[in-house]
Amino acid sequence: MTITRLAAAVLVASQLAGCASTPITIAPMPPAKYQVLGRAEGKACGSLGFLATLFYVAPLGLNSRVERAYQEALASVPGATSLVNVDIVEDWQWLLLVTMRCTTITGDAVKEVA
Repeated sequence: MTITRLAAAVLVASQLAGCASTPITIAPMPPAKYQVLGRAEGKACGSLGFLATLFYVAPLGLNSRVERAYQEALASVPGATSLVNVDIVEDWQWLLLVTMRCTTITGDAVKEVA
């Protein structure tokens, strides 16, 4: 009975400590005066996988996908320093033994004006 409890405790502890990411600010506050340069869009994906739903344990590029999508959106409009009117769309799909999760960020690209 003691070994069973120990195994259960180790399993629960490993699940609770499994994955964590650092909180990020997706879109910083826009400058006081800015010029809209155009519509920007960026997309980034990551996967979570191996085995069945209960046992997903391997995040591959999953935690950084929002930040990467935001940076790609900024890069899509030359001279952009931030985005306003930001929309975030999440979608996912099964790929054999993993799920692919994608984040698409769109917004108005802006740059500060003096």
